[in-house]
Amino acid sequence: TKSGIAPFYSDKYAKIGFQVSELFDEEGLKEKVYRVVETKNVLIEHLYHKEKLDPEEIYQTLLGYRDMIEPYVCDTSAFLHQALKENKRILLEGQLGSLKDPDFGIYPMVTSSSTLASYGAIGAGIPGYEIKDVITVVKAYSSAVGAGEFVSEIHDEAEAEELRKRGGDGGEYGATTGRPRRMGWFDAVASRYGCQIQGATEVALTVLDCLGYLKEIPVCVGYEIDGEVVKDFPVTAKLAKAKPVYETLPGWNCDIRGITEYDKLPENCRRYIEFIEKEIGVPITMVSNGPKRSEIIYR
Repeated sequence: TKSGIAPFYSDKYAKIGFQVSELFDEEGLKEKVYRVVETKNVLIEHLYHKEKLDPEEIYQTLLGYRDMIEPYVCDTSAFLHQALKENKRILLEGQLGSLKDPDFGIYPMVTSSSTLASYGAIGAGIPGYEIKDVITVVKAYSSAVGAGEFVSEIHDEAEAEELRKRGGDGGEYGATTGRPRRMGWFDAVASRYGCQIQGATEVALTVLDCLGYLKEIPVCVGYEIDGEVVKDFPVTAKLAKAKPVYETLPGWNCDIRGITEYDKLPENCRRYIEFIEKEIGVPITMVSNGPKRSEIIYR
């Protein structure tokens, strides 16, 4: 997305990033800013041929950030440990999907921090065993922004555009870039793998209402690689050779928005949900039937 995520994480692991606590030591902060900017300017001037950074300006910007966040700063790990002692419920939220994880995703088309639920414990500074329930969000079809292998992609542009237009809340376009997302059918191989590495205990199935216009719905249930059908998600190099193996389910071919009870959904709609549930091996406890919070069916 060209927002500098990889360079930012590179700084963290090269030990030249800035921790929040450092913002409150003005003398140490100033010295570090001048030292780090010196190394950055070598690249900026000689590799990118751009104007050098002004360390004083960056130092003042960081002080502005410090003042902005000061009311919210605390020892978050101690804060959460206290909450655990008091038996409070803690909600951790992760972003992006399993396949964007730098270790277990489709490297190098990944982000720079772990997108897996287990990492939430590390991010929060609490023990891993304190995470008791992992709710993964699974879409009723597939979509992706940017490059990278996408086995269940719809290559018919008119068909893809129809689903893109109806998909999500206001269409399937990149949140950061506004780019039209690449569209695909539900991929049981990738979704099962995603649920496994997240340690999912339950699934929230979303954007189901967007599929109501279809008479038939293909579901990718396997990958054919070099003549062999596999059910386990392969390494990135093999992914490039994978061809989707589809099973076609009958659609419900009607608008389901407004239905709030599972039993009231059309039979083919329930069959689609239960087929996905069996394929991914995790109970689907919530079904999103529209963009509003009130439009969730609890099973």
